[in-house]
Amino acid sequence: MGDLTDKKVSKFIEYARKRRGKDVVMRLNEGALEKTKVISTGALNLDLALGIGGIPQGRVIEIYGNEGSGKTTLALHIGAEAMKKGLPVLYIDAENALDPQYAMTIGLDTESGNFILSQPDDAETALGLIEDFANVVGEGLIVVDSVAALVPRQELQGDIGDSNVAVLARLMSQSLRRLARTIKERETALVFLNQIREKVGVMYGNPEVTPGGRALKFYSSVRMEVRRKESIKQGTDIIGHDMRVKITKNKLYPPYKEAIVRIIYGKGIDTIHALMEAAIWTGVIERNGSYYSFRGERLAQGKESLRKVLMAEEDLREKIREAVLATASGEQKGQGEPSDAS
Repeated sequence: MGDLTDKKVSKFIEYARKRRGKDVVMRLNEGALEKTKVISTGALNLDLALGIGGIPQGRVIEIYGNEGSGKTTLALHIGAEAMKKGLPVLYIDAENALDPQYAMTIGLDTESGNFILSQPDDAETALGLIEDFANVVGEGLIVVDSVAALVPRQELQGDIGDSNVAVLARLMSQSLRRLARTIKERETALVFLNQIREKVGVMYGNPEVTPGGRALKFYSSVRMEVRRKESIKQGTDIIGHDMRVKITKNKLYPPYKEAIVRIIYGKGIDTIHALMEAAIWTGVIERNGSYYSFRGERLAQGKESLRKVLMAEEDLREKIREAVLATASGEQKGQGEPSDAS
């Protein structure tokens, strides 16, 4: 029975490929599916929470949260990591708010020919540019900042007060049906930033919604909810804040992992803090009371002292980073979360 079934399956595959195209069906044991390419987020603990080492190429990713939570900073870091890999970046600044100097501080080479900025007049132009980039350039990164700022042409051409209910949602639905396949084939990472709004009149359940309709939620392989947490102070001055990133959807790894990412104003993500959290979570840095050790050698007492040690010793940071990556790839624990281990 087994041999007969195998022959029938082989015959079906041959028949389907002949009629529908050679890539329409595949056997997983043929090695037809390659490992997903990823782009780091710039925060090692968040890369671990995502389970695959960053955001996937060839997929739609949504990062959503309240104003000032850190969405744009996270997106710029992803862009910087993409450019480190030699990938081009298309940044669609629908909010007309990108600060080139801040982008350069984070690590984006804005003077390079591989960084393309667009400030489109309407949603149709923005969505069309995404398709153009994927088709012509292919492998790379597209960031849309943000869905909430995309204005359909119909709304721009009408009068204030005109009803334009669900126009953007319909546009997003139509576009994503086309884009999902294109970006997969071309290995383009497509990141949408989105706002959180409150739905009026909701008495029970969560009143929070994101603009753009349901299509974006459906087509996204990864959704990250960003929340602003505690402020970071230096004396009496607030110099940054902690950002809680929760993976609310992940088609490539178990979801609902969390990571605390620290943002320092004017500088971006605190990568040393991210390394510390990742190392503590994976057990690479061991904690015994208030003491922290690496490979049996005591490093510091207290997290602030540990941070100072790591800041001063680049070789040590690299050794810890390599150990974290080796541990994560070898075990992928999946138990607990790479969040703030205070």
